[in-house]
Amino acid sequence: MSNPDDPRASEPNDPEELRFEYTPSDEPRPEQETENPHAHDTTRVPEVIDALRTEFGEAILDVERYANEDTVYVEKERIQDICRFLKEDQNFEYFVDLGGIDRFTDEDRFEVFYNIVSVERQKRIRLKVRVDENDMRVPSVTDIYRAANWNEREAYDMFGFEFVDHPDPRRMYMPEDFEYHPLRKEFPQLGVPGSLPLPPQTPDGDLTMDPFAAARGSQPRKSYEEPPVDQDSE
Repeated sequence: MSNPDDPRASEPNDPEELRFEYTPSDEPRPEQETENPHAHDTTRVPEVIDALRTEFGEAILDVERYANEDTVYVEKERIQDICRFLKEDQNFEYFVDLGGIDRFTDEDRFEVFYNIVSVERQKRIRLKVRVDENDMRVPSVTDIYRAANWNEREAYDMFGFEFVDHPDPRRMYMPEDFEYHPLRKEFPQLGVPGSLPLPPQTPDGDLTMDPFAAARGSQPRKSYEEPPVDQDSE
């Protein structure tokens, strides 16, 4: 059996699930709120934020300014109403993209972000909703922005969000019977042990079933002799 205090002492045939160690990030410094020469004023939308607060009140949870960009945190349950308001009343007609973030926290572990642009006003806004690991449901916005279709499928595939009322909730990259979501923090960078054999470590060796064999202290058995080096030829 593997030793959790010394993963390198474990046996390759009995792998221990890799652990993820959370590293807290520093709080942004005041000067970082405006440091971003590429952002200009297109990402500053105070008048739109005021309109959102007037229309939706407490559903606008927080506003964060970092690198001269405004990010608006909103209630997950109101994301459809807020997107519809931005499109129909504020002329934010261009849905750029949507994606997920794994914060690896005990509560509200995940975030879904939405980047939306108003071409006419030359402004862009970023919305975020917090999603708890115990309730991965998020209302789909595909009936408001059709471009969100593939973005929501990708976020489901990589993080496991359940976009309610999505018209085509299939995975984008992984097989439908794959049980994991590769962009979650606990997902091993080299993949799930045993799911995909790696090439042999020697020319005539067997497939490597454990992708972490070397990290666990396994030394490949040499089945061939390396050709001698001719010192005079160098």
